[in-house]
Amino acid sequence: HNFEALNIPAHHPARAMHDTFYLTDSLLLRTHTSPVQVRTMESRKPPFRIICPGKTYRVDPPDPSHLPMFHQVEGLMIDEQCSFADLKGIITEFLQVFFERKDLKVRFRPSYFPFTEPSAEVDVQCVHCLGEGQCRVCSSTGWLEVMGSGMVHPRVLEMSGIDSERYLGFAFGMGPERLAMLRYGVSDMRQFVDNDLRFLEQFA
Repeated sequence: HNFEALNIPAHHPARAMHDTFYLTDSLLLRTHTSPVQVRTMESRKPPFRIICPGKTYRVDPPDPSHLPMFHQVEGLMIDEQCSFADLKGIITEFLQVFFERKDLKVRFRPSYFPFTEPSAEVDVQCVHCLGEGQCRVCSSTGWLEVMGSGMVHPRVLEMSGIDSERYLGFAFGMGPERLAMLRYGVSDMRQFVDNDLRFLEQFA
């Protein structure tokens, strides 16, 4: 469910020991919450819509922007009538509400994920320099990457028992820690797991 069912082949670099925590040859800690989407597609009949939050694990040494355990939130919609335009509208509305800026600029950049086609990375106008590209938060680009998205690959639908000729789907995924860092100006992701109540209570 973590790889094959998501169209991630055996030779894909994400499956390497240096990226994934393997407990045995056939047991691992999930590297994303997408397996929840696969299990839902296997067990429910479309149409359906889900949001799946959860813990994920990667072999990343802790630093200001990485943790070996972090959270993801993914969304999935499977229906006879859904499009990339629907996906863009939902994501844009969410980000404008989350950052409390109706004028927030959002852009979709073509990208590649094995489980979606077409795929896009989603960027927002830098919330610190307001898109002027004059700060280190956005590396002077004026944009901040916030999530990945795309239309569910027909092969993923078929492997889950869903007729890809009849149904379409879209999916998106984001890291809540990263969004919170951008929203509240937090510079080090490790602060979320350091158990410092003085830091954590400001979000309660």
